[in-house]
Amino acid sequence: MKTAYLDCFSGLSGDMFLGSLLDAGLSFDQLKQCLQTLPFHGYELELRRETRNQISGARFMVHLDEGHYKEHGHKKHGHKNRDLKAISEVIGQGDLTDSVKKKSMAIFESLARVEGHIHNLPPDQVHFHEVGAVDSIIDIVGAVYALEILGIERLVVSPLPLGSGFVKTAHGRIPVPAPATLALLKGVPVLNSGVQQEMVTPTGAALATGLAASFGPMPPMVVQNVGYGVGSRELRDRPNLLRIIIGHEEHGKQTDTVVVLETNLDDMRPEGLGYLMERLLEAGALDVVFLPAQMKKNRPGVQVQVIGSPEQKDRLMEIMVQETTTLGIRFRYSRRMVLERNQETVESPWGGITVKRVIQEKSSRLVPEYDVCREIALKNKIPLRDIYQWIESLNCKG
Repeated sequence: MKTAYLDCFSGLSGDMFLGSLLDAGLSFDQLKQCLQTLPFHGYELELRRETRNQISGARFMVHLDEGHYKEHGHKKHGHKNRDLKAISEVIGQGDLTDSVKKKSMAIFESLARVEGHIHNLPPDQVHFHEVGAVDSIIDIVGAVYALEILGIERLVVSPLPLGSGFVKTAHGRIPVPAPATLALLKGVPVLNSGVQQEMVTPTGAALATGLAASFGPMPPMVVQNVGYGVGSRELRDRPNLLRIIIGHEEHGKQTDTVVVLETNLDDMRPEGLGYLMERLLEAGALDVVFLPAQMKKNRPGVQVQVIGSPEQKDRLMEIMVQETTTLGIRFRYSRRMVLERNQETVESPWGGITVKRVIQEKSSRLVPEYDVCREIALKNKIPLRDIYQWIESLNCKG
């Protein structure tokens, strides 16, 4: 699987993202041809090589023709119509694949949701400022297009370093990180960079959360290419660069990030725990485990451990607070390796059975699905183990 790892040691912005992809092999001419199909004008794209701390990379820039926008008054797709509908029309008219259009709009919709929440407006009434400008449409559509044209199937992003201080925007001076940036990064591992400047822009945060399969350390891969996207500023303590590492992951293995939630209980009824598990699994938890624990005051108790995707953290914690007697929940982000798997149907003496095929490096095996086998066993009045043994016998036949 062709995978890219975004190493954000100096933060993330839309222009740095595109710069890194251009340095890693994306054709600038091809990118320009794609973006020129979008129905707006009055801008010029520039690509130049610059160095930061003696490391060379690609700096991608969008130059706006202010005279053009004043002359045309931004009547159709400009300053006064930067809402979701107008952006959707712009992207919809571009010569882009359906996948690029859909992903690009999903990113803008996520921005509209967080901006609407911040300003107490419905998403369709949000009029974008920074993120709705021509250069940000170019950054978002360009990045989605670039990943597709380079054949990158999976994007992993490092923990994001956040800055501090204030930044000047259309809303006036606002704290860094910007409210929209923080809202977009819920469930994403971040750290304090110690830099009093904006390190992750709203557009950068939207691209990361909209395109990344997971966040964390670099997955195991065979490296094929490396690119550096250059930022506009000079930073005192680090090179202002975004590094992208492109390669192939080991076949049959994938890594992703999960959130692990834990709490210890010594005053819960057993039926309450059963109901808790049902609610958590219905809400999308990946796993729920109850472990015996000997707690303080020599009371026997239960440790509840819940595993979910990072974006589910708040919802799963809410359910744990609602349905248990807990006074606090521990949480941490963890990496996991998962084997590739898919579902298929095999013909059996009892008809078609849906099974799971687990794929390893040089082999694969069929794994019974309990719910499917249980239904067949009850319907045919046969032992459950007979169905399990029949499916597992297929692995011996090669």
